[in-house]
Amino acid sequence: MTGAPGTGKSSLVNTLAARFRAAGKKVGILAVDPTSPFTGGALLGDRIRMQQHATDDGTYIRSMATRGYLGGLARATADAALVLDAAGKDVILIETVGVGQDEVDIVRLADVTLLLLVAGLGDDVQNFKAGVMEIADVFVINKADRGDTERLEAQLKAMLSLSPRADRWAPPVVKTVATEGAGVPELAEALEDFVRHLAGGGLREQKRVERWQQRLLDLIRQQALDRVLRSSHGPEQLAEAARQVARRQRDPYSVVSDLLRSAGMNS
Repeated sequence: MTGAPGTGKSSLVNTLAARFRAAGKKVGILAVDPTSPFTGGALLGDRIRMQQHATDDGTYIRSMATRGYLGGLARATADAALVLDAAGKDVILIETVGVGQDEVDIVRLADVTLLLLVAGLGDDVQNFKAGVMEIADVFVINKADRGDTERLEAQLKAMLSLSPRADRWAPPVVKTVATEGAGVPELAEALEDFVRHLAGGGLREQKRVERWQQRLLDLIRQQALDRVLRSSHGPEQLAEAARQVARRQRDPYSVVSDLLRSAGMNS
C-alpha cells in the first residue's frame, strides 16, 4: 500500500485488515513511518488508526521507522515480512511511508502493489510523471466522496489504455472511502483477481525469483559495507579517506579499492 501523504493509507489498511479477519484469515501489518532528520524520532501514528485490532490475536501490527532509509520502506521491512510469513500469516499488509514520485522499493517486496490517489493533489502532469504510477497493480482513488474524482478516474483509465503491461494485466481503478468502508469489497475482489492472474501464468514464482535476486544483491551490498566498517580502523580509515578525496589528493575509486582490500576483499 503506497501513495502520497494524506491519501488515507492507514485507514484503508485498517479497513482491509478487518475484512480479511472477518473471512478468518490471519493478518500481519507492517506500517512504516518517517523518521525526523533532526531528532531521530518517529510518531508511529498508524497504531492510532488501528486500535480496533490491538486486542485481536489474529492480527499482528508492527510499526517501523525509516531511520533515514530511502525508498519508502524501513531497512528491516523485508526481514519482518519474511518472519510474519514464516509465522503463518495469511495476508501481510505493508504500508509504506508517504511517498513522492520515485520511492518504488515496495515493488521489490510485495506480491501486489496498491497505489492510493486522491483527487485534487496535483495536476495532470504531476500524475503522468510520477514513477510510482508505473508500479501499481491496482489503482485506488480514496476519499472518493470528494469532488473531481470522476475526472481523475477518467485520466487514469486513459493513461492505462496507452501503456499495456508486459504481463497482460490491466490494472483496475477502484474508488473507495476508507473511513466508511465504501468500495472495500470491490478492492478486495480486485486483489483476488490479480493473485489469480499471477498464479495462472506462473508469474507469481517469476516475480518472487526476480524479487529475491534483487534482495540477495541488497544483502551482499550491506554485508560488504558492514565488513568494511568492522575491519581494523575501518571508521578511522573511512574518515581519513574522505578527507583525502575532499582535498583532491586521491580519487574515490582507488580509495574504495584500498578499503575493500583492508577488509579482506579483493577489489
